[in-house]
Amino acid sequence: MPVPPLPSDADAKTPPSSDPARDEPAEPIFDAAPKHEIDAPIGTTRDAGRTEDEGKGRVFPCPQCGADLVFHIGQQAMKCPFCAYEEAIAFAADVEVKERDFGEMLRKLEERHDDGADSYEGMKELRCGSCAGIVVFQGTLTSTRCPYCASPIQIDKAEQAKNRINVDGVLPFLVDHDKAARHLSEWVKARWFAPNDFLAQGIRAEFNGVYLPYWTFDAMTFTRYTGQRGENYTVTVGSGKNQRTETRTRWYPASGAFQRFFDDVLVNATKGLKAELVQELEPWPLQKCDPYNQQMLAGFLARTYELALPQGFEQARARIKSALESDVRQRIGGDKQRISSMDVRHSAVTFKHLLLPVWMMAYRYHNEPFRVYINATTGEVQGERPYSWAKITLAVIAGIIAAGLVYLVLMMNQ
Repeated sequence: MPVPPLPSDADAKTPPSSDPARDEPAEPIFDAAPKHEIDAPIGTTRDAGRTEDEGKGRVFPCPQCGADLVFHIGQQAMKCPFCAYEEAIAFAADVEVKERDFGEMLRKLEERHDDGADSYEGMKELRCGSCAGIVVFQGTLTSTRCPYCASPIQIDKAEQAKNRINVDGVLPFLVDHDKAARHLSEWVKARWFAPNDFLAQGIRAEFNGVYLPYWTFDAMTFTRYTGQRGENYTVTVGSGKNQRTETRTRWYPASGAFQRFFDDVLVNATKGLKAELVQELEPWPLQKCDPYNQQMLAGFLARTYELALPQGFEQARARIKSALESDVRQRIGGDKQRISSMDVRHSAVTFKHLLLPVWMMAYRYHNEPFRVYINATTGEVQGERPYSWAKITLAVIAGIIAAGLVYLVLMMNQ
């Protein structure tokens, strides 16, 4: 059964002062989130310096006190949560984020009959039993709840990470926990059509810092197209009271060919997340990516790709085709366009495997689950939230009344 579209409140700045109808009282929405920063260290003193599963997980011990170093967002360095020791992240002088040949990687994967290449050295893999989301981690696991569905996760079921295509680059967390919380609070207040108790209480749930996997693709395209250009003209038909002006279109054949280079076409390599919400987190400052270094993942979860490289390129092709269709319509010109055929060829295809940072939370309102994603480099917030149908109904009624008044005024002025 189709659902009527909801009114947009994206441009709203402040919530209304009262609810037109009485909403049900809200249930508690978890406890306030602990800070995922140096002043609220991950784990406990008892856990400091130990590794997960008999040392199979990689940790970075503090040379002063032996606790685990974690990536500090504000300092963009490794820092000890106990003695404040700080250590810069070291990158080899000859290491950079490079494009890799797509065709060559496909040949390697076919030879190995595998979805991956080299292993995530020293890292472990954990699958959520509720949503099947997969994360990899090193050292002491920083969360006992799944960052995707908020279900408890079984740490004892972690396994050594499987073979996968190496990560080429990491975009570090640039927005810390406190700033992300402020962005979230502003986002909640701007939801005009949310229930009043939701607006008053906000969202109190645990933030999880998660690296999501992405493919980026570069490609040179050559496109041949055929179609028709439509040019509008007007004619007067009828006579007397029935006389009126009609718009008609003359169609002319159109064809052509052109080249266009696409740089860093981004494809999210996860499944099960709200794809439209994750895509709305774009754009990402990819020029700030650093070469992959396990130190940058310390204290965070990293999700492994579930969309294999060939399937990732198919999604990239779809995005490229959509952009090329707009190009073709511009080249055809006129008032209207018809595209009869498009032959697109791709060459010089390269790719990168990147990890991009997201603050993620799953919360419940009246026992219904919702998810929120925050771009941890720009602060962009996208998420699910409840609606007050009483507010929506009154808004629709007010809109009908306003339209009726405008119609009456126009009729009286005729």
